[in-house]
Amino acid sequence: MTDPAGNSASFPRFVLVTGPSGAGRSTALNVLEDIGFEAIDNLPLSLFPHLIAAPVSGRPMALGFDPRNRDFSANAMIEMIDNLEAPPGTMPEVLYLVCSREVLIRRFSETRRRHPLAPAESPEVGIARELDLLVPIRARADILIDTSDMSPHDLRAEIERLFTPDGQRHLAVTINSFSYKRGLPRGMDMVFDVRFLRNPYWQPELRALNGRDPRVAEHVKGDPLAPEFLRRIEELILLLLPAYRTEGKAHFAIGIGCSGGQHRSVAITEHMAKALAEAGWQVSIRHRELERHGTLSGATAHTN
Repeated sequence: MTDPAGNSASFPRFVLVTGPSGAGRSTALNVLEDIGFEAIDNLPLSLFPHLIAAPVSGRPMALGFDPRNRDFSANAMIEMIDNLEAPPGTMPEVLYLVCSREVLIRRFSETRRRHPLAPAESPEVGIARELDLLVPIRARADILIDTSDMSPHDLRAEIERLFTPDGQRHLAVTINSFSYKRGLPRGMDMVFDVRFLRNPYWQPELRALNGRDPRVAEHVKGDPLAPEFLRRIEELILLLLPAYRTEGKAHFAIGIGCSGGQHRSVAITEHMAKALAEAGWQVSIRHRELERHGTLSGATAHTN
C-alpha cells in the first residue's frame, strides 16, 4: 500500500523544508500538502523529536523550519536530524530552497516587506544574516532546489516531480448536489442546472425517495434529454480536468443543482461520480440537502 507520494503507508516520509525567507518555503509546503503530505510550518525545533516519535497515521509529513523561531539554530537542527530516534523505516529528508542574494533583494523590494532578521534595517542586511546562518543546513541538505529563476508555478511543478510517483500531479474532484432554493454551495468551479429534467417529486411513489434510489435515478435518466446531456457534460469535464491538473490545481469542485436538491441533482451527481471514477479520477460526493435533513452523513468517495 502506498501513500500519495508513493511511499509505504507504514513508514511515512518526513520532509524538512527550510531555506532563506523569500525563497519559496511556504509555496513548497502548500504544494506538498496538496499532494497528500500533512504540512506544518514554523515548527519549533524542540517539538520535532516528539512529533516524529509519536504514533503516525501513515500520511507523509512536511515540516517547515523558519530561522525566525526563537529556538532555531542551524547546528542544533543538524544535530537533531543526525541523532534522530525515528521509527524504523522513517527517513527524514532536508529540502533546502536556494535563491540568489540578488533575487531575494528584488523580491523583498517588490513586496516592500521588512526582512524578519532585520526589521529595523535594510532587507540586504537581513538576507546576509540569514544566508550566513543557514550555511551548515544547506551543506547538510538532501535536496536542493534553486528558485532564483522559478515562478511559483515552476516551483510547484518541480516539487511534484520530486515527491509524487513519476511526477504525476494529483487532482481531487468533489461533486456536490444542491437545491437552488438555498443558493449555490461555496467554492464551486463548475455548476450544472438540471431543473430541465423531469421531476420525480410529481410521482407520488417517488416523492419520499431521493436520487440515490435506483427507481428515482431511472426516472430522471429516462428523460429524453438526459442521455445526450450526460454524454456532453461527461466529455466536457473529462476534457478539462487534465488541463486543470496540469495548471497545478489540487481540487476541483462541481455543483449540480435542482429545485429541492433531493432527486434530480442527487441522481445526476451519483451518475457523474461513477463515470469519472471509472475514468480514473479520485472523486468524492457531497449531497448538501440530504446531509442537512439527516438522510445522509458526510462525504462518500469513488475511486478508480
